[in-house]
Amino acid sequence: MRLDHISYVASHDQISDVVNRIGSQIGTAFIDGGIHPKFGTRNFTAPLLNNQYIEVVCPLDHPATDSTPFGRAVKKKAEEGGGWLTWVLATEDIKKVESRLGRTSVDGNRRRPDGSELGWKQIGVLATLEDSQLPFFIQWLTKEHPSTDGKATAKISKIEIAGDESKIQDWLDSDISKSLVDAEIAWVDVSENNDQTGIVAVELTVNGNKIRLD
Repeated sequence: MRLDHISYVASHDQISDVVNRIGSQIGTAFIDGGIHPKFGTRNFTAPLLNNQYIEVVCPLDHPATDSTPFGRAVKKKAEEGGGWLTWVLATEDIKKVESRLGRTSVDGNRRRPDGSELGWKQIGVLATLEDSQLPFFIQWLTKEHPSTDGKATAKISKIEIAGDESKIQDWLDSDISKSLVDAEIAWVDVSENNDQTGIVAVELTVNGNKIRLD
């Protein structure tokens, strides 16, 4: 498994401003990623180095937003004012994750404005909804990947997480460091994050400069 992308939530009314703000900070333009019809959300993405990307996602006024774990997670975060939702790990064999977790993955897809479509399977979002320090897992079904949509100049160098390292280790069933590429995790005491678990901030390196997004 490897770190695939990081996800930031904004409200539908604020997503354009958030995309412009983060894009200017990291020196990379976001593209309109389109709508997740099965989840009732839409996103904008910006490519990062190391085959990774950053996603800014918002909930839509759509029945799927309330009926799916991902839609509910995005809506809940937006209602709390937005911010970092989670980190996502890619696997080449999601059946192994299904076997370990004792549940099946769900299909996801995203229709881009140009009519092209990305497809994947994902699992573990319910756990993320219940405890946002826990990442969920994805297996891409299409060759196209958001990390190739544009020119990447930034890379993830650090993720600050309020949570329990041992709990995440158990969730991943592997050493966390094996999933990261040129990045580290800085652990933050939950008491220092208003007793909330999850991503506190992400540090990106752009042309040798460190940029902290909280």
